[in-house]
Amino acid sequence: MRYDVVVVGSGAGLMVLEEALNQGLKCAIIEKAKFGGTCLTKGCIPSKMLVYPADFVREIERSNRIGINTCPPEINWNFISQKMWEQINFHKKIESNLLDMPNLDVYKGTGAFTGTDSMVIGYDGNRPDDIVYGDKFIIAVGARSSVPNFEGLDQAGYITSETFFGEKFPAKPWKSLAIIGGGAISMEFAHIFSAFGTKVTIIVRSSSILNKEEEEISEFVTKQFKGNGVDVLTNTSVVSVSKDQNSKYITVENQFTKEKTTVACEEIFVASGVQSNADSLSLENANVEVDEKGWIRTNSYLETSQKNIWALGDINGKYQFRHKANYEALILSGNLFGKEKKEVSYDVVPWTIFTHPQVAHVGMTEKEVKAKGIPYKTAKNYYSDVVGGIAMGYRKRDEDNGFIKIIVGQDKKILGFILLALRRLFCCSLLCI
Repeated sequence: MRYDVVVVGSGAGLMVLEEALNQGLKCAIIEKAKFGGTCLTKGCIPSKMLVYPADFVREIERSNRIGINTCPPEINWNFISQKMWEQINFHKKIESNLLDMPNLDVYKGTGAFTGTDSMVIGYDGNRPDDIVYGDKFIIAVGARSSVPNFEGLDQAGYITSETFFGEKFPAKPWKSLAIIGGGAISMEFAHIFSAFGTKVTIIVRSSSILNKEEEEISEFVTKQFKGNGVDVLTNTSVVSVSKDQNSKYITVENQFTKEKTTVACEEIFVASGVQSNADSLSLENANVEVDEKGWIRTNSYLETSQKNIWALGDINGKYQFRHKANYEALILSGNLFGKEKKEVSYDVVPWTIFTHPQVAHVGMTEKEVKAKGIPYKTAKNYYSDVVGGIAMGYRKRDEDNGFIKIIVGQDKKILGFILLALRRLFCCSLLCI
């Protein structure tokens, strides 16, 4: 079967597919897993169903600062979990709708190129492969968790964000959890489970958690975690992993002192980064170039090294957020089916890390501005400086007195700003003042 447009991956790629169908084109969608992509099925949407209750727990714990004394909250894990699964299960509706669309064929399998305009689709079980041909291919297959090759890890067992929102979702919060990694996923799950009563230990090779953020942001979040009973082990390498009938054990080594200690836990969560899913596509058969880490190389028009193949979302390795993928999908749809061709720009990509407090960032950090030799000034505004923060009981001396930091160039252009806030709505009041 030959198609005008073949979309591989059902996250942001669906936006391009929708526009192609609106043009009356014959299309195919190839998806090996649940429809909706990472964000819906194993990422930002289901995680927020857990983040908000965790936020609420932390607010209750601090309610005495506004004159309200409360008892420790009871966690209804089954209720919270049900809300989460309701969101994930929306993938069934997406699939059902796609199956009913005219001019669209749906293939539930794994696609791999056999040439620049052809792809073989393999399936689980005994179903024979299909071959499809396309004038245009849109690659949006995303990324997956990268799992280090630690001694004993496979034997002891572990979870990732994929398996957590799948077959290894816990029947109740673990008594103890060790999280390997110090990025956004690690921080969100550390917040969620520490709020739900789990003893959490974060293990990080680098000198700090959130090492892509401002140093003061990392220090602030670390202090909040420690205040909530979370152990944060920085400059720490994993030596080996083992288990017995009672627990799992991670032997770690401090990179400076070389002292070895053992972290005992009920479960291990690996959140040490992501890797490209391009290795399943047989890109060499289509002469599509990838970089040294396996991400598909794209230019400012999201074109690959093949003129009829485009790539968007996590698979191009650039700012791996769903809102950025949606932006790329809008640009690409306009370029393919509109009258005007536009380039993508990543100069101002915002992101938020849903830990406690939340960390929001757009533009450059102060360190990046200094490195570029740009003259600048900074300004800060704290929770305790605005009526909203005062109403919530924040005082200047409080250790969790968050802030917004703005970096401004000599021409009064905002070069970057960073927000540490219990809620992102503080952004407006803090920024306006």
